[in-house]
Amino acid sequence: MTAIRLLVVDDQAAIRDALAVMLDLDPDIAVVGTAANGEEAVAAVDEHDPQVVLMDLHMPVMGGVEATGRIRAARPGLPVVVLTTFEDDESILAALRAGARGYLTKDADRTKIVQAVRGAHAGQAVLDPEVQSRLLTLATRAPAPDPATAVPLTAREREILDLIGQGLRNNEIARRLYITEATVKTHINNLFAKADLHSRAEAVRLALTLAGSRREDGRSV
Repeated sequence: MTAIRLLVVDDQAAIRDALAVMLDLDPDIAVVGTAANGEEAVAAVDEHDPQVVLMDLHMPVMGGVEATGRIRAARPGLPVVVLTTFEDDESILAALRAGARGYLTKDADRTKIVQAVRGAHAGQAVLDPEVQSRLLTLATRAPAPDPATAVPLTAREREILDLIGQGLRNNEIARRLYITEATVKTHINNLFAKADLHSRAEAVRLALTLAGSRREDGRSV
């Protein structure tokens, strides 16, 4: 069996290097490259042609969610496994929506990470047990209200809500829309008040709900 070509992405050099050395010791895995942020990861995919990407989430320059989305858009068949310290609803939903095939927290041991890489390469979805539990909880909650019918969101507020649903942080949204971070915060405060949202995780769920309804009824995004 040919070793699985793996790209390791993490902004902390000590963690990145330790993961690369540890995983490269496995006979089924060959670490072909590393990257310190999402922008480097996108470039490294083209350079090293990995078969699986192990991706951190919150990194400078470009975060893991945006990088995952770009990688999956360019190479739909390339699986991305998230390995992060974050297991909040917002991070989980944003990463999975971006196309991540696996989601592990950094307390996972070497065996679990290797299994996740193998599983992702074989086309399987690999989720940490705690993440699975949180997803089940989210699935059984009552759906968030639809601001399209409940309250009149402005076009800019809807645009920012969509970007929150994609996992972008305030500074990333500001760069994407060419506005200041203070302006982003003002729009977020307004849409939270209008839609009766109390956390960013609720905003992500609402964005996902609206995106799903638009796909079902054929409305443009």
